[in-house]
Amino acid sequence: MNILVVDVGGTNVKVACVARRRGETLKIPSGPGMTPGRMVAAVQGAIGDFKYDAVSIGLPGPVKGGKPVGEPKNLGKGWTRFDFRKAFKAPVRILNDASMQALGSYRGGKMLFLGLGTGLGTALVVPGTVIPLELAHLPYRKGKTYEDYLGTRGMRRLGRVKWTAHVADVVGILRVALQAESVTLGGGNAKKLLSAPPGTRLSDNRQAIEGGILLWKDRPRR
Repeated sequence: MNILVVDVGGTNVKVACVARRRGETLKIPSGPGMTPGRMVAAVQGAIGDFKYDAVSIGLPGPVKGGKPVGEPKNLGKGWTRFDFRKAFKAPVRILNDASMQALGSYRGGKMLFLGLGTGLGTALVVPGTVIPLELAHLPYRKGKTYEDYLGTRGMRRLGRVKWTAHVADVVGILRVALQAESVTLGGGNAKKLLSAPPGTRLSDNRQAIEGGILLWKDRPRR
């Protein structure tokens, strides 16, 4: 089966055309003007003549029953009403972007995943189940949220030394609160940490693509 994996972020849309051999990941700039229609057009233009049988989409926002139920904070509007299956002309499965990378990063036990990107993605994985979390906008310090400190704007405001320290602090808080046996850090900014918090593992976009593949482990229903 040929799978088109689309990982939608607040800065870039990452696209992988997965056939028998894994191809390179393409990047398309996104941002506040990126609507679902523009995303589909940009992806189809980028992949050229690649023929896909199914599509996996990781979306930065709440997803329920395979459908977006809230507009992504750092993108344009219209995601909750958009018909992705019709636009891509193929079966589509949608998952929160942090959940998709968490799925591809999972190695066992009870794992907490934090996606350090434009915002902050969070998910918990237990054997056989991915549990999307919405922790980014909970209060953290001085009237600001976890995302205000750990997202891109927080990194730029604090500088990498203080930002790295706050990442370690939040990892410690959430590990205890959720009784996680392991913590994985992903997202585009994970590689910018000056040091990884003790006991954590780093993930990258390859695991997001792997998560998109795993969404189609069973045969798609047309």
